[in-house]
Amino acid sequence: QVQLVESGGGLVQPGGSLRLSCAASGFTLDLYAIAWFRQAPGKEREGVASISSSDGTSWSANSVRDRFTISRDDAKNTVYLEMTSLQAADPAVSYCAVGPLRPGFWARPAHLAAYDYWGQGPQVTVSS
Repeated sequence: QVQLVESGGGLVQPGGSLRLSCAASGFTLDLYAIAWFRQAPGKEREGVASISSSDGTSWSANSVRDRFTISRDDAKNTVYLEMTSLQAADPAVSYCAVGPLRPGFWARPAHLAAYDYWGQGPQVTVSS
């Protein structure tokens, strides 16, 4: 049974930082990527960052590239999203997702259909 256990959301002031964690287990993919998506009220779900299970290849959206960093701890099978300089445009529900590294994956790493497993992630709120 696939499990994606997410944690780390919360309330932060503008300019503050948060770290999201996603501990993944129960799937049998050899090569996969773990990603973070987010969805603000009234908006479509969008990809934020993704990282490979094998060689560390990663991608992040232009809107967060200078502020968010995705990393992984292989021993814990956990992926982290370090978010800094949080802005009023950042609040959203965050989702962790896992998908196999099919051919051409990195051409569209934010494509929702590329991911087979989804968690229900933490809320990120930015408010003064």
